[in-house]
Amino acid sequence: MSKKKMILDLDTGVDDALALAYALADPDCDLIGIIGSYGNVYVEQGVQNSLDLLALLGADDVPVYLGAQHALHVDGFKVLPVSAQIHGDNGVANLQLPTAKRGPEKQSGIDFLIEAAHKYKDQLLFVPTGPLTNLAAALKKDPTIADLIGHVTLMGGALTIPGNVSPAAEANIHQDPEAANEVFHTALPLTMVGLDVTTRTLLTKHETACWRALNTKAGTVYADLVNYYIEAYKTTNPHLHGCALHDPLAVGVAIEPALVEKIRLNLKVETTAPFEGRTIGDEARLNETNISTEVAVNVDKKAFLDKFMNRLTPLFAAH
Repeated sequence: MSKKKMILDLDTGVDDALALAYALADPDCDLIGIIGSYGNVYVEQGVQNSLDLLALLGADDVPVYLGAQHALHVDGFKVLPVSAQIHGDNGVANLQLPTAKRGPEKQSGIDFLIEAAHKYKDQLLFVPTGPLTNLAAALKKDPTIADLIGHVTLMGGALTIPGNVSPAAEANIHQDPEAANEVFHTALPLTMVGLDVTTRTLLTKHETACWRALNTKAGTVYADLVNYYIEAYKTTNPHLHGCALHDPLAVGVAIEPALVEKIRLNLKVETTAPFEGRTIGDEARLNETNISTEVAVNVDKKAFLDKFMNRLTPLFAAH
């Protein structure tokens, strides 16, 4: 039986870097490409970060594509100060990574996603960990991919707890609420891995010390990345006592859905103030029997953290 094929859609900051490593290290999927997005950084910076991290991890064969530069219905984008605080001005904790020898692919990320959907169909796992702009644009260009993609597992949203950029909204959804709302109204098989579960999966300096002790380039870089992230969390989320594994949890759930408990619920996204970006049940579709969206509401923290460390540590040891 052939492995699942995974495409990541990253706005490559620190937790995106961890998601990238997880996707490379997991034996049950092949990472076939990365599409860049905006969010933690500008899209060009995020794409360069992805290229540099792939080179660090010995994965120069994974192509990286440029995606959207800003949300669907606006003309520009600016990085929020809190994003720079958490991820560093360059998205990778202000570290100067060795520059990859290759650049991004000439094909657009949106066209790459459409082609992959037609090629791999239900084998394809799409994991967006930033705004849903690229996915919404691909669906607009070729609506048939909603019936082709095997599964979408997104990191974003909050259903049972407050958001992190406002009491109503999580950051990724808030970046482009119109795009997210469009995606939630398609027939795509979709799992929302939101703050409800990602803020329960935490990494501490105990784990990063294990990586530093490997005495490898990758182990040291990733220890530095995550320690910066942990220090930022002491200011932004002191109650957590660690840093949340937002994006890698989405990768983990895409590969092994049983890591989380889910409820089936048709969702909508509020697109106007004061609740802009809120992910909530769609009252107009509550009684529909065909529900393609699931929301993760609980997580097996120990099982996930064990898998996370058991995958990433050998990868870092080898590089």
